[in-house]
Amino acid sequence: MQRIRLRYTKRGRLRFTSHRDFQRAFERALRRAEVPMAYSAGFTPHPKVSYANAAPTGTGSEAEYLEIALTEARDPEKLRVLLDESMPVGLDIIDAVEARTSGLADRLTASVWELRLDGVEPAEADRAVAVFNAAEAVEVQRMTKNGVRTFDARSAVVDLETHSSAADRPSDQPCAILRLVVRHVTPAVRPDDVLSGLRAVADLAPPVPAAVTRLAQGLFDEETGEVTDPLAPDREAAEAPTTAAAAAKAPA
Repeated sequence: MQRIRLRYTKRGRLRFTSHRDFQRAFERALRRAEVPMAYSAGFTPHPKVSYANAAPTGTGSEAEYLEIALTEARDPEKLRVLLDESMPVGLDIIDAVEARTSGLADRLTASVWELRLDGVEPAEADRAVAVFNAAEAVEVQRMTKNGVRTFDARSAVVDLETHSSAADRPSDQPCAILRLVVRHVTPAVRPDDVLSGLRAVADLAPPVPAAVTRLAQGLFDEETGEVTDPLAPDREAAEAPTTAAAAAKAPA
């Protein structure tokens, strides 16, 4: 059995696609592309697809991940192209590797988010971010299926800063761009929780809902402060036999 790991996006209007909607679209794409899927056992077999840490409905993403199991080997890149052609524009399959290591979900420990705040002056965003970063804790509330839950939105935030330039603005209206790096903890701290925290501690209230996009997710490197590519270990493992073979053929 071969396992393939895929990276996909949610762009434009498709950011409003729910996770269940994506699942249905992806399973249709698997059938259209005639992918030799492995199926689960039991009374109602279903294709073996593992989804990892999907972004909330309404947020865009450049870094969503899933894994599929095949009964026959396929070239990952050719498979990616076939699946991408079978998906709606905006739900784009942009990367594929053969799974050669374990623990993809364990490598998704942090995310990088972009928060676009139309109608907010960059200077006002700078002030609010400084207040948030200086706070030891920022309590926010979120409605859950078990009622209202209160938790700290500050402790999971590794980095929060403003990134604004004239190129970011489609018009003369003010616009602040925030970059957020947040650890994946329990309970999960989402971008809207951080926005709630900015409102609570600094009275920052954008006049229109923020446009939120996940730019990356992966393992957080404590030394560099970067979020690394979770598919890199699989690529490195695939390259290792080729490198070893080339070394063996080299003249002594």
